[in-house]
Amino acid sequence: MTNKVEDIEREILDLLAKQLPEGTQVSAEMRIARDLGLDSVGIMDFVMDIEDRFDISIPLDLIAELETVADLCTAAKDLLKGAR
Repeated sequence: MTNKVEDIEREILDLLAKQLPEGTQVSAEMRIARDLGLDSVGIMDFVMDIEDRFDISIPLDLIAELETVADLCTAAKDLLKGAR
């Protein structure tokens, strides 16, 4: 498994695209709740998909601090580093 930021970001954006209506444009700079319109259940589903894909566990207190998709990508990369 790769832990390059660009590869992680691409995979997370792909997972996110599956959660959103078809044709929704997503980027790393978007705010998860405000720009993408995900409610708390949608966010948790998205986070669980990421946890499953990368075999990591994202602590709830960390999730609350993540504002953008890029923040989430960085957190996933950091958690992957710690898992090795």
